[in-house]
Amino acid sequence: MWEAYKKGFKAYLQLERSLADNSVEAYLADIEKLTAYLQASGDLKTPEQIVLKDLQHFIQWAAGLGLTATSQARMISGIKQFYKYCLLENITKKDPTALLEAPKLKRALPDVLSFDEIESIINSIDLSKDEGGRNKAILETMYSCGLRVTEIVNLQLSNLYLDVGFIRVIGKGDKERLVPIGSSAIKYIKIYKNQIRTHVLPVRGNEDILFLNRRGSKLSRVMIFYIIKDLAKKAGITKNISPHTFRHSFATHLVEGGADLRAVQEMLGHESITTTEIYTHLDREFLRKTLEKYHPGFK
Repeated sequence: MWEAYKKGFKAYLQLERSLADNSVEAYLADIEKLTAYLQASGDLKTPEQIVLKDLQHFIQWAAGLGLTATSQARMISGIKQFYKYCLLENITKKDPTALLEAPKLKRALPDVLSFDEIESIINSIDLSKDEGGRNKAILETMYSCGLRVTEIVNLQLSNLYLDVGFIRVIGKGDKERLVPIGSSAIKYIKIYKNQIRTHVLPVRGNEDILFLNRRGSKLSRVMIFYIIKDLAKKAGITKNISPHTFRHSFATHLVEGGADLRAVQEMLGHESITTTEIYTHLDREFLRKTLEKYHPGFK
């Protein structure tokens, strides 16, 4: 009985939904788990006989097997898709998944660097080497402006307005934004531009790129990862650090300092304010920790 439903569901996913093979397999595996549960509980109901309570017990059973909240949410998504198919094919008249709630997923927040940690990473740069001067300008700019790694490697000389303290950034979807840049970052960009970059012959097509490697080409995203991880190690910082950590820390420090969320959204180039609102959760956590640390009656 269930084999015919699974076969029909597979055809629906492949032909009507045009899903990739791995997505189809994942959805079918969710239905396999459901039928395995029904068999184990000694009551292999048809899709039409299954009610919300059965599905809730199934999710509890899956949680008991050690499935994470993320895996449970994914599985619920698979069962909801199955019942969409069942309704289309008149296998069922009601959708028992309509009120089936996925477990609340706690968004994992990346590590944040304190201002002192950022300083110690930047101070670990060997300025006696040309790439040291370049790397200092890169990290100062990333922290000052909260740039994505792609935005820093694509930063153009023609988009620097250092005399008025702004840079033009080309973000996701080729959207442009003007971002204020701090005096420290301006200082090290000028040093790099005037004293180091002038000795590098840009490869054709890279003439307007600000940060170049020694062969005159644009830096790769991977190179920025490597530079930051290497400097963090030198600074003795054991947190999981990537270029995004600088952007994340930039936003966190702004929100903790009381910056307006709309302004932070504008500077980060977030399409939606909900993406920026992740930092309000961080801010609340920061406030809680501050109270726990300093308030004698807050325990």
